[in-house]
Amino acid sequence: MNEAPAQASDNSEKFWLASYPSSVPPEIPALSYRSLGELFESCCVEYLPRVAFSSMGREMTYRELEVETRKVGAWLQAQGLEKGDRVAVMMPNVLQNPVVTYAILRAGFVVVNVNPLYTPRELEHQLKDAGAKAIFVLENFAHTVQQVAAEVGLRHIVVTAMGDMLGMKGHIVNLVVRKVKKLVPAWSIPSAIPFKKVLTEGSHLPLKPVDIDSNDVAFLQYTGGTTGVSKGAALTHANLIANKMQISMWLEAAFENRPRPEVLTFVCALPLYHIFALTVNSLMGVAMGGHNILIANPRDIPAFVKELQKHKVHVFPGLNTLFNAMMNNADFGKIDFSSLILALGGGMAVQRPVAERWQALTGTAITEGYGLSETSPVATANRFDTQEFTGMIGLPLPSTEISIRDEDGKPLPLGEVGEICIRGPQVMAGYWQRPDETAKVMTDDGFFRSGDMGYMDERGYTKIVDRKKDMILVSGFNVYPNEVEEVAAMHPGVLECAAVGVPDPHSGEAVKLFVVKKDPALTEHDVREHCAANLTGYKRPRLIEFRNELPKSNVGKILRRELRG
Repeated sequence: MNEAPAQASDNSEKFWLASYPSSVPPEIPALSYRSLGELFESCCVEYLPRVAFSSMGREMTYRELEVETRKVGAWLQAQGLEKGDRVAVMMPNVLQNPVVTYAILRAGFVVVNVNPLYTPRELEHQLKDAGAKAIFVLENFAHTVQQVAAEVGLRHIVVTAMGDMLGMKGHIVNLVVRKVKKLVPAWSIPSAIPFKKVLTEGSHLPLKPVDIDSNDVAFLQYTGGTTGVSKGAALTHANLIANKMQISMWLEAAFENRPRPEVLTFVCALPLYHIFALTVNSLMGVAMGGHNILIANPRDIPAFVKELQKHKVHVFPGLNTLFNAMMNNADFGKIDFSSLILALGGGMAVQRPVAERWQALTGTAITEGYGLSETSPVATANRFDTQEFTGMIGLPLPSTEISIRDEDGKPLPLGEVGEICIRGPQVMAGYWQRPDETAKVMTDDGFFRSGDMGYMDERGYTKIVDRKKDMILVSGFNVYPNEVEEVAAMHPGVLECAAVGVPDPHSGEAVKLFVVKKDPALTEHDVREHCAANLTGYKRPRLIEFRNELPKSNVGKILRRELRG
């Protein structure tokens, strides 16, 4: 090819389709279901005897899942809630989470996913903004709900305990959680309803059919607030069904090199309230009749590794920090990864040193994908039949367009860095009750402005270089923190690192690098020498600070903004 094609716009050819696996079509077909509830019910009938979710040794089949969601959905309808009312779910990865989530969807309501570690201030904002009428909360976090209950207008507060769906073993689990580990702070909500009472009452009630349109809102998925106040991305049934279809079609290429198992087993370590796990684990897992191994606390790496030793897993979605932490556990080598077909990296950039080490230890490459809460979430992914780490975020999924644009919203030539903009059936309906904020991120021709900076190459692969606001400007030169961090992470003495811009009287900004040591003997001089050998002058860290740990979100994403402050 003598001349690179112009960046994709309305009328330009989707040249990236030439890079697609032969098994993946360019477009998804018409949606075969009008709602997620309809999709769920169909899957439960098809996969009745299979295990859908397991937690702490307890397995729940699709048959049981259908029965339990029917009870909860019927109970919710009996409380006088109306179609489209918002119901919050504030739980980690326990069996109650998918049960409640699918019950809400089947009953015609909207799921509001809540991070259980939210402070009262954060929780109050989200519940008020969503106008939530009810909440299901794990008792470990009921004290937070207690502090805001009077302010947010909740009509129903359902409290569940860790062991509520674990059978006889549940009594022991609850005792250990409450009395031995003391993980349940004191709380008092007089109007609270025990989850088991909901199941009992719901078993005597009918689940009434609800006419749900594919354009009705299914989830309010709140953004992390990294670009300002936390906003609810209104994701429709069509958005999520489309993204499930896109990922499922993309997955076909993974079976080019490895045989397709009869039942796919997923590791579900990322929290289900996060859009990545919600779509890739829960929605796609259920749609394919898969088995999701729920990990309630992935931060307990020793327990997590021990749990994985009991299973043969096929699909492992994770973050760079999770993969890195696992490999630094002494028992990691005891996990049998011979069945692993796909390790999916998302949420943050996967660093090459981490990816290369993972492949050496497991025999499977980490395949990066990219998306946001606003895109349900997956917009691009590397080919699933690849056996190498690319350092790119991949190709647009079927029915998806990526356009790299300048500050004025004009498409840029291939190879030039601009804002990554996304158009496709997975793009949200808008921010909940925020037409002003929606207008800021949507272009006139229907592209969502991601706020991430990147470029597209002549094959159609996109490379993300950073968020706009994370970019560091040193004497007029752009420095992307991801590049600095990736280089620093290559040093064998570095466990984790993060780069931020700090004010500098001479260059406007300078690069500051925060480092967590893997080797206690690592010195500032060692880091400087390593960076000097791999980075041009203006990109090198001017300041280096050692820390025992770096601030992270509950998903495990390093929070640069806290280091900056």
